[in-house]
Amino acid sequence: MIKGRGAQIQVKNRFLLHEYVQEHLEGIDEYDEGAPPTQYVPIFPKTIVNKVVSPDVGMEFSLNPYQGCEHGCIYCYARNSHEYWGYNAGLDFERVVLYKQNAPSLLESYFQKPTYEPATIVLSGNTDCYQPIERKLGITRKLLEVFLKYKHPVGIITKNVLATRDADLLSDLAKDDLATIIFSVTTLDEKVRRKLEPRTATTQQKLRAIEALSRLGVNCNIMIGPIIPGLNDHEIPNIMEAASKAGARSAGFTMVRLNGQIGQVFEHWVKKAFPDRATKILNQIKGAHGGQLNDSRFGKRMQGEGIMVESIHKLFAISKTKYFGNSHHRPPLRTDLFVKTKRGQMGLF
Repeated sequence: MIKGRGAQIQVKNRFLLHEYVQEHLEGIDEYDEGAPPTQYVPIFPKTIVNKVVSPDVGMEFSLNPYQGCEHGCIYCYARNSHEYWGYNAGLDFERVVLYKQNAPSLLESYFQKPTYEPATIVLSGNTDCYQPIERKLGITRKLLEVFLKYKHPVGIITKNVLATRDADLLSDLAKDDLATIIFSVTTLDEKVRRKLEPRTATTQQKLRAIEALSRLGVNCNIMIGPIIPGLNDHEIPNIMEAASKAGARSAGFTMVRLNGQIGQVFEHWVKKAFPDRATKILNQIKGAHGGQLNDSRFGKRMQGEGIMVESIHKLFAISKTKYFGNSHHRPPLRTDLFVKTKRGQMGLF
């Protein structure tokens, strides 16, 4: 296994006619010790807020300060999007991270449009806004400062605990029902997590972050994302119990889906990471998606289908009732406080 990486291979970019292939001597791993570190490449987009057209993801607008993600989650659906930038969905996705340094100024310009009407914008609709390089660049923190300045609602999805660094901003936003955060939790087994998502925070760290932010009044929730049958589906009740005790207010889940090149990346990985149960895991994933690893159908791709999936849905529903009671939905964030002046709240004085 390549230490500290999720993907164990490079895969062909579907949009490139030619590709570079680095040959190496037999027995010498080109990605072993001394392999090149993660590259960080600045990019300068002209727009920053994306309209979400998928009916499956539960958001209207997203904002991604980064493209590519060093967390290395092997199942990440965002891997395919790296191909649009000329990279691939394998190791490139986690070793070449593009960052949008001008994101905060673009967001402020977006808010200042005369016809703009506020609606919740979710950070990390594609890649994690709190991945490791954020500690140095601080782009997400600057974005939160803009959201607070204009009293605009923001949602966050993350697998990291760097959000606690921004507890001051998040708590100020939360006081006016302007912020919610979802921590993605996939397993309580640290040995599994290190293979599945090698550079994310540990689950215990996430639970402590939920506890700390909840004490400050921040609406914290969890997403068991994704559930991989044969690997972590049996952990659903324990994950939900632990999250509830930490202060999470609600929980959701998605079934794993391996679209595009992700299927090839995942299949290679699971045979190396879990050789004793790789066949079972792959067959159960196929069983959840009509016999294929790849499923792009709206309404089915993130929920799955079949008898096994029905049992997972029932287990989740029972566990949710037990540990979260009637807390079935996250309360909507407020949009009526939006400050429509070119200087945000300062323009009121």
